[in-house]
Amino acid sequence: MGIVEAKNVTFEYVKRDEEGNAEGFIRALDGVSLSIKRGEFIAVLGGNGSGKSTFAKHINAILYPGEGMVIVDGKDTKKPENLWDIRQEAGMIFQNPDNQIIGNVVEEDVGFGPENMGIPTKEIWERVNEALKAVGMYAYRKHSPNKLSGGQKQRVAIAGVMAMHPKCIIMDEPTAMLDPMGRKEVIRQVRALNDVEKITIILITHYMEEVIYADRVYVMDKGRVAMQGTPREIFSEVDRLRELRLDVPQSTILSHELNKAGFQLPEGILRREEFVHELVKYVGGRFYGGSLESVKEPKEASDYTKPGMTERDPRESLILDKVTYTYEKGSGNEIRALDNVSVQIGKGEFIGLIGHTGSGKSTFVQHLNGLLKPTSGQVYFRGEDISDKKYRKINLRSHVGLVFQYPEHQLFEETVFKDVCFGPKNVGMDDKQTELSAYEALRSVHLPEEYYFSSPFELSGGQKRKVAIAGVLAMKPDILILDEPTAGLDPKGRDEILELMRDLHENKGITVILVSHSMEDVANYVKRILVMDKGRIIMDGDPKHIFMRYKELENIGLSAPEVCYLMRALRDRGFDIDPSVTTIDAAVYEILRITGQGA
Repeated sequence: MGIVEAKNVTFEYVKRDEEGNAEGFIRALDGVSLSIKRGEFIAVLGGNGSGKSTFAKHINAILYPGEGMVIVDGKDTKKPENLWDIRQEAGMIFQNPDNQIIGNVVEEDVGFGPENMGIPTKEIWERVNEALKAVGMYAYRKHSPNKLSGGQKQRVAIAGVMAMHPKCIIMDEPTAMLDPMGRKEVIRQVRALNDVEKITIILITHYMEEVIYADRVYVMDKGRVAMQGTPREIFSEVDRLRELRLDVPQSTILSHELNKAGFQLPEGILRREEFVHELVKYVGGRFYGGSLESVKEPKEASDYTKPGMTERDPRESLILDKVTYTYEKGSGNEIRALDNVSVQIGKGEFIGLIGHTGSGKSTFVQHLNGLLKPTSGQVYFRGEDISDKKYRKINLRSHVGLVFQYPEHQLFEETVFKDVCFGPKNVGMDDKQTELSAYEALRSVHLPEEYYFSSPFELSGGQKRKVAIAGVLAMKPDILILDEPTAGLDPKGRDEILELMRDLHENKGITVILVSHSMEDVANYVKRILVMDKGRIIMDGDPKHIFMRYKELENIGLSAPEVCYLMRALRDRGFDIDPSVTTIDAAVYEILRITGQGA
């Protein structure tokens, strides 16, 4: 018997009306059967609402099957007497770390699980230190979790489960809030736990590059297992995965797109080295004949300018002038989150803000609409100092809208429509203007009307983000700031949010500032990148020039998009290829050009 056995598992949530009365059921799991062997590394994929998280909660006995059964290490999850043993043996790491961090100090929180298991004190501290070092948070062991960034909190949550030494770890989007190097480090540690300690890993993720290390992949859709196989078998079916709202690694999609243009590379290529090897073998010393008629030359987001060449009118700009911000100034826990930051954000720009976890990104954007006041320095909007006592902050917030990392933190009304009305009403719109603005905002984010009078807390993660964005758009801002708006969303949900941002920028002239840990998203959409490290802006330029400095980015916990590394690997093998390519479309065009299919 495997460590996890699911047999015909069915589970339904109660669906409620506006008054909270039950009006039916939503089937989240529909006859799921699967077997996970001890020591396996399993990846579970699926679009938002496919049943992934619901299934994960069954393994940890947070939920119980309506029909069927789940057996964990030989114990039936339905039996109350098994609950304690199951939760020791199957540790759960949630998508939102706030759901499982309870300690006032980081090291105390990590030690909470082992302490409750009755582990001797000396061993508890050994486990705590070991786990914190593994996730790169040992230096923060004496800090309060409340003062940490979202990504840092996630590392603490992961360390808390690792310290319990469970037989099985279930990870529900554990790296969604981490920077690129943080994601790689966590996956590296997880693989070590799997390889060396033989701990069973069940990883739910939307980062396809994390899946290639799995022994087996299950793809869920509408509460059922829609596909299963090895990573190569799964990723060989690109079109099927797209139908299921999913993505594939960039090496896989690049080879797939080249095959559509006439190449004959193997489907299901997973890694950079494999792609380069197969392309070199296929092209050999010959040119590839044909034309580029079927392939459009891509227009990259970065084509608009060169670094430092954009003219920005101070009368239309948001300016930070030598801004420093210190948390808990004068205390023993003093943290300088911003350090002498000066930057100008012009009207109509599309800016990406990137930096490692804890680099100061969230603190930076909270200065842009006056949520935080500089310890020193000034913030100017359209020539006015927003810290001036005579300046009305409500005026600023009607022009500069901020959507937080977790949308549920800014949703609070009984219905979606009331929530979206809150902002415009508080900036002085009358009832008619408020309702018209709310309807317009909800339509602009493409939320179906059937949800307008539902509770926002009944919506999916992607729908909540749309409501949060609509609530800000209803105030008709000139600048829209989004702090990790796509974290935890499936690829289709991610693309919907990002395409919405592009539409607002291009068709309504809204300035967009996108905070993201996804270098691929930044490369595909923004026109200017600000790079933060230790509270400072250390780079400012267009995506091509920023990602050409990938070594410097790696030194501060970031990276370039995978396709950038693919292009450099080809150049190292003698291909006369443009090393500044940052997107898949551009890479396809460039490879076709240099192999003789260019005009």
